[in-house]
Amino acid sequence: MQTDYMVIGRSRNAHNIQRLVDGIEAKGYSCYNFLNIPASPENPDLPWEEQMKIAESHPDFWNSADYKETFQKDMAGLKNANTIIMLLPAGLATHMEAGVAFGLNKNLILIGEVEKPETLYLMFKERYKDIDSFLASI
Repeated sequence: MQTDYMVIGRSRNAHNIQRLVDGIEAKGYSCYNFLNIPASPENPDLPWEEQMKIAESHPDFWNSADYKETFQKDMAGLKNANTIIMLLPAGLATHMEAGVAFGLNKNLILIGEVEKPETLYLMFKERYKDIDSFLASI
């Protein structure tokens, strides 16, 4: 499904990611939301932090059909979004997603303050200091 935006970020920042997604959708835009897919399919009602602990300790992560399906859905989200927004703070996986998005020629937006600027951050054509600044711009 084609969407206007996809927000990528650290799942432990779920509250702010959800706030950004809600703000985008309130403005009438569509947004792929990875938070709609439980990090621990066996425990979807647990808070994200607890789901992530379970996911990270999965005894057979590499062969898990659930995690392979999540990967496929998230990659489809990247491919089908017009614009990718990276919300800081972001971990390694989020930076990998940004690299994939750049390779797919997606519009890239960065929200938050970069602690250690690297030249690769120049892939982001727009930068905003916070969620509210970005939402005011759309």
